[in-house]
Amino acid sequence: MGIELDTNAVSRLRDAVTGTVYVRGDDGLAAEVACFNPAIRHDPDIVVAVASDDDVVEAIRFAREAGVPVRVQATGHGAEAPIVGGMIVSTRGLDGLSIDAASRRARIGAGLRWAPVIVAAAEHGLAPVTGSSTGVGAVGYTLGGGVGPLARRYGFTSDWVRGFRVVTADGELVTADRETNPDLFWALRGGKGGLAVVTEMTLELVELRSLYGGSVFFEGGAIEPALRAWVDWSAELPDEATTSVVLLNVPDVEGPPPFLRGRTLLSVRFAYPGDPAEGEQLFAPIRAAAPVSLDFVAEMPTTAVASIHSDPEEGGPTWIRGFMLDSFDQDSADVILELAGPGSGSPFVAAEIRQLGGATARDLEDGSSVGGRDSGFTLSLIAGDPSTFAEAAPARARAIAEALHDTVSAITNVNFAGDLSDRAAFERVWPPAISERLQAVRRQWDPDRVFAFGPA
Repeated sequence: MGIELDTNAVSRLRDAVTGTVYVRGDDGLAAEVACFNPAIRHDPDIVVAVASDDDVVEAIRFAREAGVPVRVQATGHGAEAPIVGGMIVSTRGLDGLSIDAASRRARIGAGLRWAPVIVAAAEHGLAPVTGSSTGVGAVGYTLGGGVGPLARRYGFTSDWVRGFRVVTADGELVTADRETNPDLFWALRGGKGGLAVVTEMTLELVELRSLYGGSVFFEGGAIEPALRAWVDWSAELPDEATTSVVLLNVPDVEGPPPFLRGRTLLSVRFAYPGDPAEGEQLFAPIRAAAPVSLDFVAEMPTTAVASIHSDPEEGGPTWIRGFMLDSFDQDSADVILELAGPGSGSPFVAAEIRQLGGATARDLEDGSSVGGRDSGFTLSLIAGDPSTFAEAAPARARAIAEALHDTVSAITNVNFAGDLSDRAAFERVWPPAISERLQAVRRQWDPDRVFAFGPA
């Protein structure tokens, strides 16, 4: 299925770009648009693997003339559903990076992952407010807000964006920042898609060389007391500290770290970008809560920030459902232990709760389009066995959501919302006022819906 493209127009596009153009059936197309989650396979009519801003301009102008919808992919980490038909603009080749230490600004290409940004910034005693995985694309993650291991201290990653370079639906290259196209700038800091193709992001960095953080693991009979201690302990943490907890049912297969394979564990993660002695004192109640099986919490350089969550570096088939929660108390812990804990028959390899609050709850002075600032926690359920994706994982996720009904937030941040073609999910991504303003900005910048985003 798909549309029949004008072969002459495709030839002219190939001549006009320095990147590569693929049409359905071409060798290399599948590899170019491969997703981190191989359970999702895209089948577009045409792909433009861009190598410059000018390539993006040519791609968008072709799409307008051909009447094909445009979607954008960089690293493929954000894929939630297969893209069938239309054009994919692949921005993974836009991997430029420059850092101005004096102004603490990093200019980050749309295809760049966090790891090189972190390493380059560290040379100047600086750090980006990054996500938990340094292999994720920096720009795509940030367009949805971005909740990382330092979120309570520094807020959403999008709060630190100082400008974007984008190609609009008219095929024009423009800047969006506080002074130039401020409405588009507002929308891009949390509005995710349907606005423009971002080719470069300017991000303010924070002064940070090291932090006290990492993760400890509990096993067997220590899991429940450790989780219950985390619930009470996290409620008293200062805003400078960020924590999360995850129940892990790790299969005994290649991929996970060898020391985790075949084990059911509770991991408590912690990050404190302050004095290590203060961080150690803050974390002491967790170490005292139950016998610790593995302890990796210590002072670390910012270049080791990914070790706090130890997210997988290699992709594998996954099914993910995300929620935001107003609160997480001992009753909530009962639900997680019963439906995702040891002996529950849970289909999930991970059930993760991240604490929000602190700086994530405070909007910028000039506002942003991030959804979910009022929530206290996120909950992510991840299955890794494809045989569970159709029935067992969705059914267990529904059971958990129903059991937590009174605390599930009305709004779910777009990065946790899953497949946005589901209208009910899409309508819960932003509060009404932000949603209405986003719709107005999208109508202004893309009145013909060149950029496919959300429900049809």
